[in-house]
Amino acid sequence: MGNSPPTVISINISAGGIPKLPIPEAVVTPDGIVGDGRAHEKHIKPTRALSLLDEETIETLKKEGYAVGPGIMGENLTVRDLNLMSLLPGTRLVFAGGVAIELTDPRKPCFTLDPIDKKLQYAVLGRFGFMAKVITPGLLHTGEAITVQSPISQVQSD
Repeated sequence: MGNSPPTVISINISAGGIPKLPIPEAVVTPDGIVGDGRAHEKHIKPTRALSLLDEETIETLKKEGYAVGPGIMGENLTVRDLNLMSLLPGTRLVFAGGVAIELTDPRKPCFTLDPIDKKLQYAVLGRFGFMAKVITPGLLHTGEAITVQSPISQVQSD
């Protein structure tokens, strides 16, 4: 993580599939972002309400020659200074406006990425971000700071 607090860089939605396009703010419910569709039935469940990806990963992939950017690989939230892959399932992210989510599982890339590049789903293995469930619904804005609560600190404070 950098010197700045982790931040929401882009909120992204689509009718289903990729790319997801940026919006300035979103209503977040236990089912995900209002107006965001999912192209595959397996993605419609509370533990997969939101998907997150680090902006730094996107930048690295660009340097590796992939034509990617926020939302292009289907994430709902593009974040900066979070280093998602260093976090554990059960970690809670609390956004400045009050929305809270809990990381559930690392994202698993699939053939949906093939139109971008046939090698991309293999290139992102182990660095593709996380899925999350919504703990506290509400309104989320681009630019909001994120507070990280580790699973250990939650047990002590609950």
